Amino acid sequence: MRPVLARLAAPLTLLALVACQSADKPADKPAAAEPATDKPAADKPAEPPAEPATKVDPNVPLTGERHFKSLQQLTFGGENAEAYFAGDEKRLVFQSTRDGAGCDQIYTLDLAEKATRRVSSGKGRTTCAYFLPGDQRVLYASTHAAADDCLPNPDRSRGYVWKLYPEFDIYTAAVDGSDIQPLVTGPGYDAEATVSPTGDAIVFTSTRDGDPELYKINVDGTGLVRLTNTPGYDGGAFFSPDGKRLVYRANHPEGDAELKAYDDIIKEHLVRPTRLEIFVMNADGSDQRQITKNGKANFAPFFHPDGKRIIFSSNQGDPRGRDFDLYLIGEDGQGQEQVTHSDTFDGFPMFTRDGKHLVFASNRGAKNPGDTDVFLAEWVD
Repeated sequence: MRPVLARLAAPLTLLALVACQSADKPADKPAAAEPATDKPAADKPAEPPAEPATKVDPNVPLTGERHFKSLQQLTFGGENAEAYFAGDEKRLVFQSTRDGAGCDQIYTLDLAEKATRRVSSGKGRTTCAYFLPGDQRVLYASTHAAADDCLPNPDRSRGYVWKLYPEFDIYTAAVDGSDIQPLVTGPGYDAEATVSPTGDAIVFTSTRDGDPELYKINVDGTGLVRLTNTPGYDGGAFFSPDGKRLVYRANHPEGDAELKAYDDIIKEHLVRPTRLEIFVMNADGSDQRQITKNGKANFAPFFHPDGKRIIFSSNQGDPRGRDFDLYLIGEDGQGQEQVTHSDTFDGFPMFTRDGKHLVFASNRGAKNPGDTDVFLAEWVD
């Protein structure tokens, strides 16, 4: 996932969210209530209500978004996120809660015709979809083998947590939704799968060995290799353009107290995503290096086509932790710049191979609180 796309508390919608992310975003504190206004004096008429503020056009880049030459909204209402390009870049596959559904299902979107089509079965929770080489099949994680419903939400009495549902397995399906076949199954959470641009490997997150770690397999599901071993959550990985490196997010407990707290909740398939950092490593798991070191919720990293920079989502600019923007940073951790300047949520970015377009999810222009839509930006460096 996000671990699953867990929904962020309003006004955020996802983090995740863990990305694939889990689908949640990190927790945020509710805004303080506005003070009550005085009533007008009895002998003085009330002032007329103020005119509503002009609504910002979500298709117009905001001030400071210099990398966006143009912006186009692709979905309209509901919760839509984690949209990723097909190999020919003519379609997207994404997860969406819509049409009265209680949790995400997987859809494709034809960028020319603007037509959507459900790919998943309509049963269970789903998350983290990606096109397989050739664009005739997609992979995604689902709990449909365990239950037709969405399964219970995480227990918030433990604070803000993501649930790594052990019922999640990874499946593939034809783009018309037929021929659903298991790819990665077994005890534990299996999700957050993405495919190498070279078409020969898949990386995913799993709790099969107890701790949420990153694993790599061949595209046919063979050749399982564990890539990470540090206590804590490792997930949401994407390959570099040449397929030789991976960028991912991680929450590694620091000190005995944090490790104990982590151990206590991971037994219940829960993780607390309020601090996530961005890491890179070679595709074989070697040379793991931390890129961000801000102690905030950083997630949904993706390599720029030049292979030297990484775009990611973070709440580092908001002391309240509610506003997530996109940032660009060098693979060496230097030269960070803020890309988006929305006052809500921007996340789950993916570039086209030529670097001329960026797809991402955002709350900007939301019709209803919590709505998250998919946007396509024309990118300029």
